[in-house]
Amino acid sequence: MLGAVALAAALFGASPLAESRNGFLHRVLADAVVLFHLGFILFVLFGALLALRWRRVLWLHVPCAIWGIAVELLGWICPLTPLENELRSKAGIHGYSGGFVEQYVIPFVYPADLTRLVQIGAGGLALGINVGIYTWILKRQGLESAMGVPGA
Repeated sequence: MLGAVALAAALFGASPLAESRNGFLHRVLADAVVLFHLGFILFVLFGALLALRWRRVLWLHVPCAIWGIAVELLGWICPLTPLENELRSKAGIHGYSGGFVEQYVIPFVYPADLTRLVQIGAGGLALGINVGIYTWILKRQGLESAMGVPGA
């Protein structure tokens, strides 16, 4: 049986089973990239809130926030976007249709009406949220230090 599959692959290209598995794998990987992308966006927006509880988070959050805000304000393309598109293309998916990720996550990560002005607004919103939270953290930390609160 394996000989027949190998002969068919040699004569006609990859076997339909292998193509099917590869398509499925690429779709799963593309969905994973989109979910990671969504998580990154949420972390950029609200990761400073985690620093209220765990101060060490800010060492990860600050560079992520700077990157995410720069991507929006400067009009760069996040490297996750072409990666996700390439994986979807390899899966044989042209356009977004189907499951939860395509229905609910992709429209949030890639809004249909995303213009340069909307992108700048999103970057400004992310910047405002983070500046506000970190200002609050610094004021609170300063107050706690002045009052001699342990762990400040």
